[in-house]
This record gives sequence, C-alpha cells and structure tokens, in this order.
Amino acid sequence: MKQLFLAASLFALAACGQQAAEVETTGAVDNAPAPDLLLPLPESTVADITAEDLAVRIKTLADDTFEGRGPGTPTGEAAADWIAAEMARVGLEPAGENGSFFQEVKMVNQTIDPEKSYLSFSTDDGTEIPTTLKKDSVIWTKRQNATELSFDPSDVVFVGYGSVAPEYDWDDYDGQDFTGKTVVMLVNDPGFATQDPALFKGKAMTYYGRWTYKFEEAARQNATAAIIVHETAPAAYGWDVVENSWSGAQSDLVRTDGGADRTTMEAWITRDKAEELFRAAGLDFQTLKDAAKERGFKPVPLTGIKAQGGITQSIEPLASHNVIGVLPGKTTPDEYVLYTAHWDHLGKKSGEKTGAPGEDFYQDQIFNGAVDNATGSAALLEIAEAMASQPVDRSVLFLSVTLEESGLLGSEYFAQHPTVPLNKIVAGINMDGSLPVGRTHDMVVVGYGASELEDMLTEYLTTQDRVVKPDPKPEAGSFYRSDHVSLAKRGVPMLYADGGEDKLDGGIAAGKAIAQAYNEQRYHKPMDEYSDDWDLSGNVEDVTALFEVGKSIAQSDAWPTWYPGNEFEAIRKASLDGK
Repeated sequence: MKQLFLAASLFALAACGQQAAEVETTGAVDNAPAPDLLLPLPESTVADITAEDLAVRIKTLADDTFEGRGPGTPTGEAAADWIAAEMARVGLEPAGENGSFFQEVKMVNQTIDPEKSYLSFSTDDGTEIPTTLKKDSVIWTKRQNATELSFDPSDVVFVGYGSVAPEYDWDDYDGQDFTGKTVVMLVNDPGFATQDPALFKGKAMTYYGRWTYKFEEAARQNATAAIIVHETAPAAYGWDVVENSWSGAQSDLVRTDGGADRTTMEAWITRDKAEELFRAAGLDFQTLKDAAKERGFKPVPLTGIKAQGGITQSIEPLASHNVIGVLPGKTTPDEYVLYTAHWDHLGKKSGEKTGAPGEDFYQDQIFNGAVDNATGSAALLEIAEAMASQPVDRSVLFLSVTLEESGLLGSEYFAQHPTVPLNKIVAGINMDGSLPVGRTHDMVVVGYGASELEDMLTEYLTTQDRVVKPDPKPEAGSFYRSDHVSLAKRGVPMLYADGGEDKLDGGIAAGKAIAQAYNEQRYHKPMDEYSDDWDLSGNVEDVTALFEVGKSIAQSDAWPTWYPGNEFEAIRKASLDGK
C-alpha cells in the first residue's frame, strides 16, 4: 500500500484554517495530550454532493496513516479526531459528552497467544483430533477477568442451528441441559437451508442466523464452549474473512460481570474439520446437517468425542469514541433525524506480506477499509455539509460510531446510552460499505419491506429515473450486520439503502461482477484500498437520494413508521407512548 499523503505532518493543519485546530480531540489513549490531526482537512469542499468531495474524504480516511482505523489505537482514534474536526469545519455543533463531539466507549482489546492457546478433540481410544489455529479453527473468549482460561474434556453435542425461536416454534436445544458441554452448530438458519418461505423467513436470514446470536444463546444454555461450523454460502463470506476478522486483537465493550455470563471459549471451525470430527464419532456431517433443517430436530451427541481447549490472552483496557455532531433545528429542535455510519475498521494485523508496494494486490498488514467504511463516513460528512448550508426545522444528528466490526458495539453503546431520547429520533438512515460501481438504475434496500422510509426513497428516486429493489442476497443477513439494527431494536425506524447492481453501463451482470470481485478479493482484507480510478458517479446519486429523504423528514412534521407486523413496530409504539 503506497502512502497517499507522504507530506502529511503534525504541522499540516496550518493550511486548513483555524477551525480544525479549535476542535477538542480524543487524546487518543492513556490520557495523553490532545494531538494535532495526523492528516489535513480538505482545503475546499462545496455544499453540493460531488464525486470530488467524496473522493478526498474517502482517500483520507483509508490512508495508511490511520493504520486501518482500529478502535482504541492511537491512529484509529486519530481518525475519529479527524471526523470531529471535519464535522466542525462543515458547520455542525458538538453533540457528544461534556460539550464535545465525543462519546467515550470503554472497551478492552483481548489478544490470544496462538502459541499457548488451542482447541482440540479426542476419542475414547485416545486418538487426538487437533485443530490448527487459522488453518481450520479460530478461537477467542469474551471473558475479561482472566488471562488464562481452560476447560476440561467435555462432551460434544451437535445442536443444529443453535436456535431457540418461540415465534417460529423452534428449539434446537430441546429443553435439555447443556451445562459443561461443548456445542457445535451451523451458521445461518433453517429457512436458508430449505429456501421455504414458510420456515423462519425463507431465504432471508433472521437474527437467529447471526453468529452473535448463536454464541449468546449457547451461553444462555450454560454451555462451556460454542463452535460454529463455517460454510461459505450460508455465512456469505469465505474462511479468509473468518481468519482475518477473528484473529489478532478482539475488541469488546467492558462487561460489568467480566464476561462471566459467556462460554469459556467461542470458535469457528472449517467444514472439513467438522466432517473429520463427525466421522470420528461414527456420524456423517451432511446427513445431520440435512436433518437439522427439519422441524422436530433434536440434539445429537458426538458419542465418544471430547473437546478441550485453553486460552492465554492479554487484556488491554482502552477507550474508543463515537463522534456525534448536530445541526440544530429552527422550529422543533428537540426532534431529530439521524444519520449513522461507522468509522472503524480492522486496524493493523501481523501477517505475511505478499506482492510489492504500488501493486493493486499488495497485501501488507494494514486493513484500510476504503469501501468498508470510509465510503459511509465520507457520505455522512458530505450530507452534513449539504444539510448545514440551509436551515432545517428539525435537528439533524450525525453519528459516526466505533466498534462496528467487533459486533456493532459502538452503536449498541449509543443505543444504551443515547445522547438524545430515542423516542425523539423521528427516523434514521445508515450508510455502510458503498461500492464504487458507477451509475445504476436502482438502489437496494437492505431489509426491504420494513418501513415507510422505503416509500419516501422510492418517491425521490423517480426524480433520478431509478427504482428501489430488495436486497439481492437476503441470505447474507446484512440487515442484522450493520449499525442501524442497534437503533431498530429500540424501535427507531431505520433505512439501510445502498447502491444498486443494475449498471447503466453493463446492466445487472456487470454490477454483480463488481460486487463478487470485491467480496472475494477485498472484503475484510488489506486490499480494500481507495483508488483514484474509482467511479463515484453512482455514489453521488445514492448519497443525494439519502440526503433528500432525510431533508424531507427534517422539513416536515411527519413521523414515518414501521409497516404493520414488522418485528420492531410494537417497540416503537411503546416508545412513542412514553414521549
């Protein structure tokens, strides 16, 4: 990765005017003195939404200087400082804690020692079935109260999809006692496996298909360890994403009980390793996988197999920050339209370098996150600058959250500790991972069929001669994989819309090819880098549409709602009843 701002220095801010220098910064870590910005703010941007302005912001946030924007790291928090300074420059007021742009999010980084940590299995006759970290297993723990953890040989039980879903009359645990046992489960949910629209939500992943839910449920069942079997199609990403995302430092919020309510170990294993394990128990993995999608499935012990594991880890208390700015409304300032985007990415990890600097597929140790999510962060700032150029009746809140890549933790923290009442947030719009595919005939709504915000987007898109389309890959569970869901779970109507795939130049085939190439070659890899060759013309149209939807809400007294029967509708009604 070449350095994009080779001349940047601590004195580069001088060319950017005094506004940025007056912004209080996070101080990075350990109460260090507030630093100057590591990279300069744009020298000139305009109130119109333009490709040039998007490009300079994306390019800056994806620069090697910020070392992949790891939460809690000096360079990661410097990216948050940069965003706060840019919010101030474009005309937002601080809306964080103590009159600042920041909301502190207390966190820990837990890093296992791969030389001293392990997951292995054994048979009754003493045959060992080891796993090799990264190659066929990835392990970690949510327990924050010990640097050394282990569990004695425990019975292993296959629990299907690991779901307890009363509304679907489904219980993979069958009411049995799993205390002291290791559970093995499949990714996604039975609806995906059957493609039956009458089972769960059919092809579309539900929250019960998410890895976060599965580990939480295993802990509620008192399991000692929880293992998910990785398969690319139901997970919607390859093993390399698992390896990259769950290796190195793992960030988490500070847990009041030190993580005592979680299993001792959480893990992924490859399908090949699962097949080996099941064969050792005299079972066929595919046969049991097929059985697990049928109603009435019951847990299956891997008779004669024991699991054992240990973790040696370092635990580093840190602080990261959500960045929050506001454009106060002129008429009803206590009602808010919300825009969200996460600023963090995977940071810098140790690993083998391949290729050479300057080459497109040079793999160094920095996960730049240009698409994920420098694009969303740039869009948030672009909309903020456009919105600040004209008076609005309602206030508009801009929330740049941390720790999304660690499980939506920054947005969850905000939802638990909101800086404005959640029932005063009229609606929200989330922006995450927008591909530079060029202009398209469509925009995709992730979680399509949820709220009246979709109607508003549909109406505006007619002015661009474009249409709304449902998520083409609902099985990926994208609705539950970005920060809007933290607010939606509290009832706030949220829209998560992204660029379409039906390109003006090349049609759907061309759009799908670009998305596939990104997912296979760049997603959660060091190669997710900005290029001056990007075609941001489609991003401009998409960001403009999201700006116009938010502006129309900010200039009205309407309260868009969830569609009748939506899973969040009742929560919203109860919230508004308490206004």
